Amino acid sequence: MTLKTRLLGAVMAALTLAAAALTFATPASAATLTQVTGFGTNPTNLQMHLYVPDRVASRPAILLALHYCTGSGPAFHSGTQYASLADRYGFIVIYPSVTRSSRCWDVASPQALRRGGGSDPVGLMSMVDYVRQRYAADPARIFATGTSSGAMMTNVMLGDYPDVFAAGASFAGVPFGCFATGGSSEWNSECANGQLIKTAQQWGDLVRGAYPGYTGQRPRMQIWHGTNDETLRYPNFGEQVKQWTNVHGLSQTPTYTDSPQSGYTRTRYGSSGPMAPVEAISMQGVSHNLPVDAAQVIRFFGLDGTTPPPTTPPPTTTPPPTTPPPTTPPPPTTPPPTEGGCRVGYTVNAWSNGLTASVTVTNTGTAPVNGWNLTFTLPTGQRITSGWNAQYSPTSGAVTARNVSYNATIAPNTSVDIGFQASHEGGTGKPSSFALNGAACSVA
Repeated sequence: MTLKTRLLGAVMAALTLAAAALTFATPASAATLTQVTGFGTNPTNLQMHLYVPDRVASRPAILLALHYCTGSGPAFHSGTQYASLADRYGFIVIYPSVTRSSRCWDVASPQALRRGGGSDPVGLMSMVDYVRQRYAADPARIFATGTSSGAMMTNVMLGDYPDVFAAGASFAGVPFGCFATGGSSEWNSECANGQLIKTAQQWGDLVRGAYPGYTGQRPRMQIWHGTNDETLRYPNFGEQVKQWTNVHGLSQTPTYTDSPQSGYTRTRYGSSGPMAPVEAISMQGVSHNLPVDAAQVIRFFGLDGTTPPPTTPPPTTTPPPTTPPPTTPPPPTTPPPTEGGCRVGYTVNAWSNGLTASVTVTNTGTAPVNGWNLTFTLPTGQRITSGWNAQYSPTSGAVTARNVSYNATIAPNTSVDIGFQASHEGGTGKPSSFALNGAACSVA
């Protein structure tokens, strides 16, 4: 069975990520995703797409965003919110694409698992070098993140090029070297099934062996994994923790443990702060189709310009902790009616059996809305599988989207952006009407 076959069904829902809420009117962006050719050495014929925001920070950071199997850079761009976060914070995003038939990254060959050895990592480094030189980027702020196959490649890039990447974030991946096959095969069943168990020292030696003699600083790593991952089994989570704590010379005993949201256990190693050398989030009951929290990735990388306290809950797709952050007043038990109206924008991005919906709710009235429910009816056959910036119930039929703690207030003439991913049975239409706190909204 090919890697493409094994991961196709599992990774499509991983497009979604929970991004920070926009509780203010966001100006339209003229920035677009642009394909770049001739970017340098490219032994495996990768494609490069680049997103440069309208307002680029001085000496901007670079984010290498790596797609899942069967995916592409443009699909990862359109199905995620990294570009909107780049608009806010001024960093540049590289969206590369695999062109081999599987559309999976090479994380198995000997060439890929050593610095400058060839294959995909060399082409990816050419892209990074291109952006670094063309946009006078900050060489100390280069990062990688990815989902599934892209998470595996994130581990590989940080192992091969520890002097280039400051940090990485791996969603549903495996340790560096775990998928090694020594030949042409892309699939390693022993690793995928969580049966490849090594000591921390052995895992660390694999990373150190990718760049022999390197003694400099190692990249920080953020690791996310669902306990019910049916494609890249949950033991890979613990093996990644072993690997990266060993690479940093740290104990496997956490320095800090908390639960940022129900069912999540977050551990930090080497520091209790939000930018610890290693941060790991175990997601109870979550499958391979895990929600990707881009805001927390950007926070861990230090690209959001803030250092929130460890107890600050991240944007989530499930209810936040009982007590919201002190800077956000709790919504009233019964949301008040809107005063003066509302407007809803609704954009669908669909593929064969799934879609993402991006929803903008604008308060067109003269008074703020403090606590809100947006109600709408999904077309028959559509079912929400994950969402961001709101709580959704039920998942089909007449749906209510309720605010979360950090976006409870919509000031007059401002908006909040929410969204969700859904499966469908052929119909990708939009709801015909929306109501905010019981009052009908116009549809943009």
